[in-house]
Amino acid sequence: MTGVEEARRTTPIPLSVLDLAPVTEGSDAATAVRRSVALAQHAERLGYRRFWLAEHHFVAVASSSTATLIGLVAGATESIRVGSAAVQSGLHTPVSIVEAFGTIDALYPGRLDLGLGRSAQRRTELSTADRQPTPREPAPRQPDQIVDGLLIPTPFPVESILTAPRVVAAFEASQFDGASPPDFDDAVGDVLALLAGDFDHHDVALTAVPGRGADVAVWIFGSSKGQSAQTAGARGLPFVANYHVSPSTVLEAVEAYRSAFRPSSVLADPYVVVSADVVVAEDEPTARHRASTYGHWVHGIRSGAGAQPYPDPDTARPLDDDERVLVDDRVRTQFVGDPETVVDGLRTLARVTGADELLVTSVTHDFDHRLASHELLAAAWGLRGQ
Repeated sequence: MTGVEEARRTTPIPLSVLDLAPVTEGSDAATAVRRSVALAQHAERLGYRRFWLAEHHFVAVASSSTATLIGLVAGATESIRVGSAAVQSGLHTPVSIVEAFGTIDALYPGRLDLGLGRSAQRRTELSTADRQPTPREPAPRQPDQIVDGLLIPTPFPVESILTAPRVVAAFEASQFDGASPPDFDDAVGDVLALLAGDFDHHDVALTAVPGRGADVAVWIFGSSKGQSAQTAGARGLPFVANYHVSPSTVLEAVEAYRSAFRPSSVLADPYVVVSADVVVAEDEPTARHRASTYGHWVHGIRSGAGAQPYPDPDTARPLDDDERVLVDDRVRTQFVGDPETVVDGLRTLARVTGADELLVTSVTHDFDHRLASHELLAAAWGLRGQ
């Protein structure tokens, strides 16, 4: 074992927090926003490196105005890095993205991570295709794999979500009529140019104010070996692979990023963050109970209805067989249990993917249980809080 490998084995890699700002059953969006701010303060005290917020629209998730909430979180914390996971580039122009983050950076310089994703562009590609294609034989079902202890489940056909009528309608309502997202790599290039101050449009130099010169770190999020991974690698940017969204494709996404990587002024070597769903409690039965409605929540997403208010495990009915099949891969790749069990699972995830950092999201109905999950994990991982 080399010195680097030994250090990696004995020194915990950084942990960061992904917050989905969930609206829980019996609560409301205003409460979810306040809880996000409180969770960020909690994460900062515990020693997590970053606090990132997801962008979703027309569902029971309160971080839809992501840059606004990022500004509020930055103002309520002192040192933790705050960012997006991820801004849907197809719903915002590069100018509006850079101006928003540049404005926040003006007050909280050097603390912002601008995560960019192409999910909105992918929705456009699918929604503009024939919505009733000629029937064809389904692709052969790939079996589960266990790779060095990590579950890589059978792939889920995500296209069935992106073409669902409600998802398409929500996406179309988020854009001007006739608007078409730019190519993702072009959008990333424009964001970088605006931050650097060398952006032009039709040979006319334009400056983002605020934005130019902002100390904002740009990240790329991806769930496959496609354009996101390729863009992140080719431009020498850090990459976030979504095990918590698409566990079946995480290894190919990371491999594609590393293969495409070219050193840049930002990075000399690839930098990979991998996300994971976790629920930690004092003992496994308690953790299992608190996580028991995660499948219900994912089912709303997978069925095309969108994320619903997060269900209460004390009152929710069990999923039936068909519902369980729809969410099986996500439920089985959630890390649930006592601190030691979850830490062992996350170490396996980090080892197999070669992650430089892990990004954890912990969603439960009771907010105190979310706080406890992050606190127990931080202590077991060895984070040094304030």
